Amino acid sequence: MSEQNNKQSTDKQIPTIQKVIAVLWPSFLTAGVATILFFAYFDPQLLMQVSGYGHISRMAGYTIGFFLFWLLTSTTCVLTCYFQRPCDKP
Repeated sequence: MSEQNNKQSTDKQIPTIQKVIAVLWPSFLTAGVATILFFAYFDPQLLMQVSGYGHISRMAGYTIGFFLFWLLTSTTCVLTCYFQRPCDKP
């Protein structure tokens, strides 16, 4: 009986590329929405002046912000996938 369960579980394994896309695509969309909402209220040039990092263009600020939001949301997606795995029996 356990051999049959092992065979069924190995037949239904999800390919790695599908797992990667399942994490990156929703986090990409969420990062896009977060970037739009965040920069609708905050100017990246003003944020850089206030923080003391110097002058950057608005486009560079939007780009950096987008990638930071993408990193944050992809990390949360990875953690969600990690914690969905079933625990091993003690």
